[in-house]
Amino acid sequence: MSLLTVSKAQKKLAENLRARRLSTGLTQEGLANRSGVSLPSLRKFEQKGGISLESFLKLLMVLDILEQVVLATEFEQAEFLSIDEVLESSKKTTRKKGWRK
Repeated sequence: MSLLTVSKAQKKLAENLRARRLSTGLTQEGLANRSGVSLPSLRKFEQKGGISLESFLKLLMVLDILEQVVLATEFEQAEFLSIDEVLESSKKTTRKKGWRK
């Protein structure tokens, strides 16, 4: 269980991207122009953390961290600790649909 709320995560992401923008020497206007995200959307994001996923990904691309974020969300299979786990895993099928609502 995480103590991080969605609101706190949004604000932290905005702070991190603002710091990255400043470290590259870009102004808000410069980042907005390069990414195709409107300046008001970028300002709102940096102040409150709210932005569309598409715009967020555009900002990440310009700041050269899009691939890192995509890799951070990849699902990793657990490593096997015994041959029994290997044999058991070969019996399981990969789910194509969720089962909980």
